[in-house]
Amino acid sequence: MYNYNDLFLFQKTYDLVLWLHPILNRFPKSQKFVLAQRIENCLIEILEGLVKLNSQKFRSESLAEDLNVKIDRLRILVRLAKDLRFISIKSYGFFAERITEVGKLLGGFKKIKNI
Repeated sequence: MYNYNDLFLFQKTYDLVLWLHPILNRFPKSQKFVLAQRIENCLIEILEGLVKLNSQKFRSESLAEDLNVKIDRLRILVRLAKDLRFISIKSYGFFAERITEVGKLLGGFKKIKNI
């Protein structure tokens, strides 16, 4: 099902979900079902998109672009959480490094799969 590159991209994204989940649970009660939920939904959509992208016999450029848009949306939501002081600057820096890595891996995946 997965080759090594596909698994690496998925695993990096999955690890980011696991890392961010406890942080989202510490959001103020008023934001748990607003901003925190949107961030978590975006992360899950990205994971689901990676599974779908990998399982397609014929790679879809539109699906890969959709994943890029979701990654950008995630960046904005987490930046907003940082600016509202729900996420520390240190945690935001860690997140920014990891999501940039995921974006680069997705770009590499697109080149390898000729999307």
